[in-house]
Amino acid sequence: MARIIRVFDTTLRDGEQAPGCSMNVQEKIDVAKKLEQLGVDVIEAGFPISSPGDLESVKTIAGIIKGSSVAGLCRSLEKDIDAAREALEHAAAPPRIHIFLATSPIHMEWKLKMKPDEVLEQAVSAVTYAKKFCSDIEYSAEDASRSDRDFLCKVFAAVIKAGATTVNIPDTTGYAMPAEFGDLVKYVACHTPGIEKAVISCHVHNDLGLAVANSLSAIGGGAGQVECTINGIGERAGNASLEEIVMALRVRNMFWDADTKVDTTQIYNVSRLVTQVTGVKVQPNKAIVGENAFAHEAGVHQHGVLANRATYEIMTPESIGIPQNRMVLGKHSGRHAFDERLKELGFSLEQAALDGIFAQFKVLADKKKVVSDRDIEALAMGVSASIPETWTLDTWFVNSVSGLSSTSTVKLRHKDGTTRKETEVGDGPIEAAFKAIDRITRKPVRLELYELGAITGGKTAQGETMVKIERDGKRWNGRGVSTDIIESSIKAYVAAINAMEA
Repeated sequence: MARIIRVFDTTLRDGEQAPGCSMNVQEKIDVAKKLEQLGVDVIEAGFPISSPGDLESVKTIAGIIKGSSVAGLCRSLEKDIDAAREALEHAAAPPRIHIFLATSPIHMEWKLKMKPDEVLEQAVSAVTYAKKFCSDIEYSAEDASRSDRDFLCKVFAAVIKAGATTVNIPDTTGYAMPAEFGDLVKYVACHTPGIEKAVISCHVHNDLGLAVANSLSAIGGGAGQVECTINGIGERAGNASLEEIVMALRVRNMFWDADTKVDTTQIYNVSRLVTQVTGVKVQPNKAIVGENAFAHEAGVHQHGVLANRATYEIMTPESIGIPQNRMVLGKHSGRHAFDERLKELGFSLEQAALDGIFAQFKVLADKKKVVSDRDIEALAMGVSASIPETWTLDTWFVNSVSGLSSTSTVKLRHKDGTTRKETEVGDGPIEAAFKAIDRITRKPVRLELYELGAITGGKTAQGETMVKIERDGKRWNGRGVSTDIIESSIKAYVAAINAMEA
């Protein structure tokens, strides 16, 4: 039997700390539900003391999620632990309090301004205090990879004695090399009194592109938990990528003699959701979930794959949830076939949402001969985003001539049933449309990001627009899909404004 490695997902905490990856409460709930469906063991839902919004997010998610433990992060301070206790006290499943305190000389001297003995005392005090409220306590020695090994073991032994059930070895700066990091984990496992009473975890950053390699080395060294994020998002260069670690263990199971409980067929779906809610796309050559991960262009490769996929594919697209077309959907397709395809794509929606998507599908099918899985996925993601629609697009019109300013008229419908229409001039039709929307909503925002791409190939491809807006230091994402790129841009901008007003 392969030993089972716990998967601690920190997409909603460390992942969200990446520039541009902030999520609102509803988006966090949507991602948390997908992570639960994916089968991760722990969902780190946020840092409760950091803001009222984070506390509310952790509290809401903890009350909903039943199949995974929900964790809240804390500094080794009683006020932080109190905030985590408040956020987790009504958790639907046994929760976890996650405490961190740095142990490296550079952090102790310059950030904490504490002596080693003071760090040891504070770590023990924090774990002892947290243990009063929660049986599952994790202690993280921030910057462990640059810490003195014997001091690290001393701290771990003390916090385990105080009640810690997991001790985490973070490579906070992504500094370690795989052999070095694996050896560090082995050293901790062999030189920490009482280590058999706790699970060793690793939390690795990707500053040198080695986060996944270091995580696998940690597993080889005896770690029983890995901390990671969907698509590898996170501070600076990101965290270890969940999908890469999980699939490495699954594909090379005999090499590591280790596996996880993750349902890998849900990987692609949750990756796409995280891309949608953050507005941050993965690069085409990203392992496992990138657009080119299962693409073959070279003739030799194509010939081999056609003869036997195993010649150039060490895993199948289906194993991570990328569907293979089995029937063509078009304007003559019925409701039953459409609903079945949605289920195959991993969407479970309310009847009203299904009705709305099917109506959009029929409109799209009139414009395209064949509607692809990516097209259907795009429609479903738009409906399943769960952001209340304060504004919906009614009509739009643009007038654009080469060398002259463009004019755009946009009409939006408010949730109260009224409509508003404005006309504006801009350097191009999209700028003019966005200015008209600002006048309608009377809440001007700054456009921070605008990305346009095609969901599928061909002249009838749907355009997918991602926008990020900023107002008073806060940011919101929006996504729009249409066969017309101006319409997809307007929809994305309106979606971002709806997220702002939610």
